[in-house]
Amino acid sequence: MQAGYCLLPLRSRHRFLDSDGLLMAGLEHTDLPIRSFVLRQGRLSPGQRRALEEDLPRYEFCAEHENDPQSAFLSHQPLTVEIGFGNGESLLEMAADNPDQNFLGFEVHGPGVGHLVIGIKARGLSNLRVSQADAIPAISRFPAESLAKLQTFFPDPWHKKKHHKRRILKPAFLELAHRLLIPEGVVHVATDWAPYAEEIGILFSSDARYVGIDAPSRPPTKYERRGERLGHAIHDLAIKKAV
Repeated sequence: MQAGYCLLPLRSRHRFLDSDGLLMAGLEHTDLPIRSFVLRQGRLSPGQRRALEEDLPRYEFCAEHENDPQSAFLSHQPLTVEIGFGNGESLLEMAADNPDQNFLGFEVHGPGVGHLVIGIKARGLSNLRVSQADAIPAISRFPAESLAKLQTFFPDPWHKKKHHKRRILKPAFLELAHRLLIPEGVVHVATDWAPYAEEIGILFSSDARYVGIDAPSRPPTKYERRGERLGHAIHDLAIKKAV
């Protein structure tokens, strides 16, 4: 199979918006007890819709790649997975700046996926793939020690206490990361919500299988730039798999 193309028909893979902007797909995971995201979103621009319909198949990471994530790429290189890439500008810059690495981004919101696909095509990148799947179930099917880095930037902090159970950063996340990361593989997280940063720091420091490290440099995200204009402090936290 040619890297970047999926076996499923186009219409069964892509998710389109109803008149209220609600994503009409993802039902394959409705039996999961808790999600860390919601599916309501803005409308697709004509360019984003065209990118999803015409160009996404060339860059899409599909279910048939899960047993061997490197099969989605032209070259076998260290793989970084990003969960929730937003509009994808930061991830696009990472891939462009690091052609000797592979990158896979998960995002459930169609406009962001369309925006990133437009960028991948414009830059002619072969080391970046995209998935609209629910990230945690998908990467849970990856083989052990298949990732060099697992990152998520500005995940929803779910401010209300009753919603804290929906936060993606929890012991189960580190358990999954430990299985997926190669020795000395990295988990990198950023947030602008100080209480969440404190909680993540406690989580990271309490797991003896990891050691704290200086957070790797990264391009800023669109969300981050907006937060900085509002005076939000940015917290980057990173750990490395030690045992």
